[in-house]
Amino acid sequence: MADMIYRRLGRTGVKVSALSIGSWVTYDNQVAVDAAAEQMDAARSHGVNFFDNAESYAGGKSEEIMGAALRELDWPRWSYLVSTKLYWGIHDDVNMSNTLNRKYLSQAIDGSLERFGLDYVDLVFCHRADPDTPIEETVWAMSDMVSRGQAHYWGTSEWSADEIRAAWEIAERHHLHKPVMEQPQYNMVARRKVEKEYARLYEDIGLGLTTWSPLGSGLLTGKYLDGVPDDSRGALEGFEWLQEHLTDESYHDDLRELESIAGELDASMAQVALAWVVANPNVSTVITGASRVEQVHENMEALDVLEAMDDETKARLDDLFT
Repeated sequence: MADMIYRRLGRTGVKVSALSIGSWVTYDNQVAVDAAAEQMDAARSHGVNFFDNAESYAGGKSEEIMGAALRELDWPRWSYLVSTKLYWGIHDDVNMSNTLNRKYLSQAIDGSLERFGLDYVDLVFCHRADPDTPIEETVWAMSDMVSRGQAHYWGTSEWSADEIRAAWEIAERHHLHKPVMEQPQYNMVARRKVEKEYARLYEDIGLGLTTWSPLGSGLLTGKYLDGVPDDSRGALEGFEWLQEHLTDESYHDDLRELESIAGELDASMAQVALAWVVANPNVSTVITGASRVEQVHENMEALDVLEAMDDETKARLDDLFT
């Protein structure tokens, strides 16, 4: 099996594994502590060093599960990176949900660290932009979080290029800790932000990317070509909103072509879709998800597919879903 690839997170000195593990949807909904520990350990055996989470995932339970798994695994704290994301909140209060105000951010990071059982997270993200809070207030609060040692780096998730640049310039002007990474959705179907909107930010400010949903919530695995399987993400309670996207027949011709290319590479559609995202040099890490340990091992084989992918095959894949 191909060795893990490690990439700098933007222009920072820290390196993240090109494939990483995320907990959205799976932790608490499908995965408890023992299974989480087993999957994280399997990922670590392949060289994964980054584990992504968020305050809002399963109402805080996802952080608790990952924290308990880390205690069970008992890895040295220096050997891995953990993230959380803040915005939606877990308390239904006017100042504690759907916001990036200083009060919320200061208390939200305290709550996340308590649920993780950690002294700090390595990365912390503003999970969405907040049009009601001045960006300057958010930048100061996030910079202070880093200065207090509660996080090493901060960034954004699903912000516009203009919002990211504004935050970076405020930090530059006031000599604050700058946002260094963005977490956007990126896959063969969702490409505009990464390939178009953010294009100038990679060179201008050294933006790093920790991308999510590389399989389009499962669309690119091909498992929904004949409907929604009972044991799939699309069948989970609370995720009914995904079904229209996952079963959209307009994708079927391209999915069949992806299936054909995967056959030529002796790989699964999921492995090819993952390799395609990793092939983008602006992507620091691709966050993968799994509900079974076997899926972790299968996902890691995407690095073998990347090695086998020639320029012609890459061009054929680039033409899909456009």
